[in-house]
Amino acid sequence: MRAVLVLEDGQTFEGRAYGATGETLGEIVFNTGMTGYQETLTDPSYHKQIVVMTAPHIGNTGVNDEDDESRQYWVAGYVVRDPARRPSNWRAQRSLDEDLVAQGIVGISGIDTRQLTRVLRTAGVMRAGIFSGKALESDDALLAKVRGAAEMKGAHLADEVSVSEPYVVEPVGEQKAHVVAVDLGIKAMTPEQMAQRGIKVTVVPSATTASSILAMNPDGVFFSNGPGDPAAAERAVATLREVLDAKVPFFGICFGNQILGRALGYGTYKLQFGHRGINQPVMDRTTGKVEITAHNHGFAVDAPLEGDSQSPSGYGRVKVSHVCLNDDVVEGLECLDIPAFSVQYHPEAAAGPHDASYLFDRFLDLMKGER
Repeated sequence: MRAVLVLEDGQTFEGRAYGATGETLGEIVFNTGMTGYQETLTDPSYHKQIVVMTAPHIGNTGVNDEDDESRQYWVAGYVVRDPARRPSNWRAQRSLDEDLVAQGIVGISGIDTRQLTRVLRTAGVMRAGIFSGKALESDDALLAKVRGAAEMKGAHLADEVSVSEPYVVEPVGEQKAHVVAVDLGIKAMTPEQMAQRGIKVTVVPSATTASSILAMNPDGVFFSNGPGDPAAAERAVATLREVLDAKVPFFGICFGNQILGRALGYGTYKLQFGHRGINQPVMDRTTGKVEITAHNHGFAVDAPLEGDSQSPSGYGRVKVSHVCLNDDVVEGLECLDIPAFSVQYHPEAAAGPHDASYLFDRFLDLMKGER
């Protein structure tokens, strides 16, 4: 069945329908990972985004019930070049195409994703739409729909992907600490990584107040990854400031890093095409080690790269602890006068390399030190 991808700038790509048919709108972004498509599809940070896979062959290993990072697929749409005709893996329980249809994810295949990625790298990410079946109309009508879609800048989306009720992930072995994790779009492997280190994790909804968090008497507080513009997350910033004022150890990942940046008084800005994939080089300035890391972010913190700076919000000295070696984007913050740090990337390694898993150990050490 014919399908059309329409970009905000008027460019169109014609291919075949993949997954569900119909129409979908969102911000179109590209992911450079060669593996981990199931984890990508179930990452809540991709909410409202059409994801282009730069790896040409997608679906080879099928899907299973073990590798999901959340309760559903979150992408707005899916763009691939050559979908697998059938899965071939001992863990596969069904095909990717079957799951896309079942979850209503409208996709397109058979287009030149390399050319499309070059367009997005040059012009930047933009709004787009995928249309197939009865949703196909004239090019002008489809372009009008795309240009009428909501932009990612200014979007507050964490509440749409967060859990509605708290739940607990019990520690493996002896309990060494208790962390309250605020779900802004959390991935399942994150509390699992903490549990493996003896940390009991209470995951709470994004709207949970600071007073409720502190009433649990946690050894630490964690803010997760998630979708949307950090400039629109004023409630999360205010909540985090109360946590920082209480001197409770804090660790943030991805969106949590941006929320910490804003809580400290720094700005955030939208990247031209963002970082998305599992092959991004980042330097840990504490050790000088270069890590290959998993990323999924379209916004970044605007903080001084060199030396220590003073938090504009009065939280003392702050240093940029990690930096991306591709483009010098801030990839981590460390507070020197209060117990708080964060990274922009995904150390939980789902999917992705395990180079940065030590950060969970740092969090545990930070909590032990404060106790």
